Amino acid sequence: MKLKKCIYIVITILFVTAFYTYSQEDSHPTIDNTVFENPQRTQALFDHDSHNEKAELEDDCSICHHVYENKKLIKDESSEDSLCSECHFLKATPENSVPLRMAFHNRCKECHFESNKGPVLCGECHIRK
Repeated sequence: MKLKKCIYIVITILFVTAFYTYSQEDSHPTIDNTVFENPQRTQALFDHDSHNEKAELEDDCSICHHVYENKKLIKDESSEDSLCSECHFLKATPENSVPLRMAFHNRCKECHFESNKGPVLCGECHIRK
């Protein structure tokens, strides 16, 4: 009888642990890096809404989701309905000299340095699981 009880407890603990681990995977939003052919790091952890709330950016999406025409920034225009990879390609092009990886890193790190807040080192965004 004690053996059955121990087995039941172990199975219950394993089930709860597996469920908790699985449910935690979805609670950490990331930036999609599937466009990269051979990603060197894990996806960067990034919760868009939480980040914008903390940084008080809710009203100005164009800070990150900018629009350029003829290599000139169009003020107060937003590209929030587009993916970064629609304008920034894996490699620089004559139309856009800023490749995707650099666009992500420059946009995030420059703001973090200016505000003296937020992660700036690789492992602070690209967290190994």
